[in-house]
Amino acid sequence: MLGTYLPIMLLILVALAFGLGSVVFSSLIGQKKFSKVKMAPYECGCEPIGTARERFPIKFYLIAMLFILFDIEAVFLYPWAVLYKKLGLFGLVEMGLFVVILFVGYIYVWKKGALEWE
Repeated sequence: MLGTYLPIMLLILVALAFGLGSVVFSSLIGQKKFSKVKMAPYECGCEPIGTARERFPIKFYLIAMLFILFDIEAVFLYPWAVLYKKLGLFGLVEMGLFVVILFVGYIYVWKKGALEWE
């Protein structure tokens, strides 16, 4: 049984050795000249303005959580679509109920104004 996993373990070891070897090798032979320009944060070629520790509005987090919530719907819909013929009418009713519950959640979020961006 161990023999069947040997190629996978060997591939993982080679990948880890290559990654670690590259980092160690570059740190050993690389230049170590630090300057103010090199140590400055880089942001798309523009001079940084202000501090990097700014607060984000809570709307960003709310939209991200809603995206994750409704994106997980697709994760549950895909296996159902693959096994649609095997599940038959029972699977259709269950998935219909699932979509209705998600739709009710979407309407609730919409009525609460969570999707309004001001």
